[in-house]
Amino acid sequence: MDSQKSVVSNQSVPLSSADSKMKAVTKKFKAVGITNGLMSGLTYGIYSTLVVVASGYNPLVSAIGILSAPFICSGFNDLFAGIWLLAYNWKKGRLKELGRTLQTKPGQMLVIGFLLGGPIANGAYLIGLALAGAYAIPISATCSLFGALFAWIFLKQKPTKRVVFGMVLCVMGAIVINFVKPEGAPNFTLGIICALIAAVGWGLEGVFSSFGGAMIDTDVAVNLRELISGVVTLLIIIVLFKQFPLFTETISAVNPLIWLALSGLSAAVSFVSWYKANSMVGCAIGMSLNVTYAFWGVLFSVLFLGQTLTATIVIGSIVIVCGAIIVTMNPLDLLKKGE
Repeated sequence: MDSQKSVVSNQSVPLSSADSKMKAVTKKFKAVGITNGLMSGLTYGIYSTLVVVASGYNPLVSAIGILSAPFICSGFNDLFAGIWLLAYNWKKGRLKELGRTLQTKPGQMLVIGFLLGGPIANGAYLIGLALAGAYAIPISATCSLFGALFAWIFLKQKPTKRVVFGMVLCVMGAIVINFVKPEGAPNFTLGIICALIAAVGWGLEGVFSSFGGAMIDTDVAVNLRELISGVVTLLIIIVLFKQFPLFTETISAVNPLIWLALSGLSAAVSFVSWYKANSMVGCAIGMSLNVTYAFWGVLFSVLFLGQTLTATIVIGSIVIVCGAIIVTMNPLDLLKKGE
């Protein structure tokens, strides 16, 4: 009997050590996922600013039609992002994985998400920016709410009360920002509606990226996302809206292409970080961290684009960031003494 107790006692040490190591690995894994989520928000705020700068140059600024310039910007931005990622994956020796991924079921599920989040959501987002300015940014950030809702319905990722409270704060922040309608924006309401369409599209994309992103290399998945989105968006504006002249004029112009190339680089980093966050910490948390782009987007718009700084923008942006933090972690944990 004593020998048996000795065996059990000797086994308890390695088991306890294994549990500690597992907890440490899990904690580090979650920390990396959270970092990726925050990085996706920052770089998407940069992208939002750069693409507005690009749209301020001819021929985009003088383009006829409410959809023309935003869709051209969206298409070129995603195409440039895809090209940046092609170079990166070529250096890593992963180009063959692009074709193989499209032949798998997770890859095909991702393609559906690409189309929802690319031509539909991103196009609607840029239209919202064109019509409502920086006010459209936090409205589109409600994609985290839709992402959590769709993840609950389709992925069975039931949010906790704390997560729900954080999501509600994000929505409240977006509402506060839009209390005061800006002057000189006759299509403001339409811009807000387009931003809301973008939020729904990105929410659905977050669900598909969580499903496929957990089984497919993130860098490969995002590379496909940007290439497919860019090509499809440009085909839509050229074929359906007959804007081939605007397409060729934009290619001939140097300044807008330079800014779109830079915005494409920012978008590439943002989406790689976002997809990694979704697959590491779940769709709801990943998207909630990503929506901090609402704060960065508004801040950069005020600093670099001359957007008027109002009390509603400041308060609403702070509320959104606080909501994202609450979704990510329990603030009371910071006051507790742990190991």
